[in-house]
Parts: sequence; C-alpha cells; structure tokens
Amino acid sequence: MLSEKILSYHFQLKPSGHLPSGIEWLLPYENKETRRCMTLFYDRYYNDERKRIFILGINPGRFGAGITGIPFTDPIRLESLGIENSFRKLQELSSVFIYDMIKDQGGPKIFYSTYYIASLSPLGFVKDGKNYNYYDERALTEAVRPFIIRNLETQIKFGADLSKVYCLGQGKNYEFLKQLNQEHKWWKEVIPLPHPRWIMQYKLKKKDVYLTMYKDLLNG
Repeated sequence: MLSEKILSYHFQLKPSGHLPSGIEWLLPYENKETRRCMTLFYDRYYNDERKRIFILGINPGRFGAGITGIPFTDPIRLESLGIENSFRKLQELSSVFIYDMIKDQGGPKIFYSTYYIASLSPLGFVKDGKNYNYYDERALTEAVRPFIIRNLETQIKFGADLSKVYCLGQGKNYEFLKQLNQEHKWWKEVIPLPHPRWIMQYKLKKKDVYLTMYKDLLNG
C-alpha cells in the first residue's frame, strides 16, 4: 500500500550532508506522537495503490510539518481531521490556506485521493530559532542538493503521476524544481502556484481570488 511506503520512508529518513554553520535540521520523525499522527493520517488517506499528482512545497516549517510530520498540516488542522494530538495548538498560515483550498476541492478524502503534498527538502531547517529555506543561502542549497534529488526520486517511485507536478512558490522554489526537472526529466510539466504563506501574509484580502486560481489550475 502507498501508506506503508510513505510511512516507512519518513520513519527511516536521516539528514544527509554537512550544513553551513548556524543552521540546524528540523527532525520531527523521531517523535512518537508525530509518528502516531502520521500513521493515522496516511493509513486513512493513502491506503491504496493509486498514483498521485505531486504538489511540492519548499521544506517543512516549525509550526506545520516540522511538528506533525504531515506537509502543510498544523496541529489545529490535524484535529479538524479528527486526529487528536498532544502538540501545542500553533497555527501555520500556509496550513490555513491549504485546508481552505482542500475544502474547495471537495474535502480531504477527495483531495488526498488525487494529490500527494510533499516538499523539495523533506526535512526543514532552522537558523537563529526561525524557519530557514533551502535556497536562503547558496552554501545550504549546494549542501542539500543531492539530498533533495535522492529523496524526490524515492518518493516518485511510490507512484507519482508523471504528467505534471505543481510547485508551491513561483520564485526560487519553482526555478530550482524546474532546473532539477530539466536535468532529471521526472515530470512532463512543472506548474507554479503562488505560495500559501505569501498569499496569507501579503494578499489576504484577495484570498478568495487565489483559492479560485488554485481550483482552476489544479482542475485544468
């Protein structure tokens, strides 16, 4: 089953490469509560062998996947799925948008039967106690590039729909994924979407416009 592949992969995931000074890995998968919640989530929504269309973010953040282990799913959204948890109920802006979008797509059961959300780097980064992206400094990008490639290829083998991939972020994340895809020829098309955090932070008044944009592009 797809759920077994996803869980086995994440539970065995180890950091690879030497990070630049001052940058640390986010390592949620060693936490028992994270593993318990992930198991409930993936057994519920991925207990089949169907191929999924990938939606790829940047890397896990401290308030979402960096806690729950599930991309763009903070502890509050996790409870909205009926998965009670002991995590501090911190809100991740990106998670709020993603679950509003999922609701627009017919709800979690329908959405996750078609899509698999992940990130270019399956592990996140922290610098000075704050979220840090793999592209925020060149030395970090180069240090984790082999790690990103290897882990994308591993997840693609789970059963990816190779006709297209959606990229969360229209800037550096998109350019990096597009470059990797040109080199490795994984997907036929890379389609950029505005990043949920950017929408929630800078375009909140137009949130409904962006929800419609997502719906149109995902269903296009």
